[in-house]
Amino acid sequence: MNSLARHATTCPISRWRPRRKSASLFAAQKGQKADIAKPLKGFGGASVLQITSNFDGDTYRTVYTVQLKGMIYVLHAFQKKSTQGSKTSPNDINKIKARLKTAIELHAEREDEQGKKHKKQR
Repeated sequence: MNSLARHATTCPISRWRPRRKSASLFAAQKGQKADIAKPLKGFGGASVLQITSNFDGDTYRTVYTVQLKGMIYVLHAFQKKSTQGSKTSPNDINKIKARLKTAIELHAEREDEQGKKHKKQR
């Protein structure tokens, strides 16, 4: 199991404001951008977005990408630990970069498989 799939099975996202986050991700699937979704700095534009919410005095973030045609990949969901400002920790940024790379590779494989399947049907 790759790290992206492993992360998906252990992510605590369901514990905090699932309706709000789910609605935001559903909007992204439909090609829309939720009001609470903002570009994550350092990823060149609006292809990697973050949703931030507060619950019980803690701040949580969900980071996802919309740059891959037809797919939404949740790259990281975490509780913000830093007490100094809103900057995302280098450790979390590194996880997001690694998972984005994995998502791009998985997406390319999926596209190749669909292309081969389409050729066979002809």
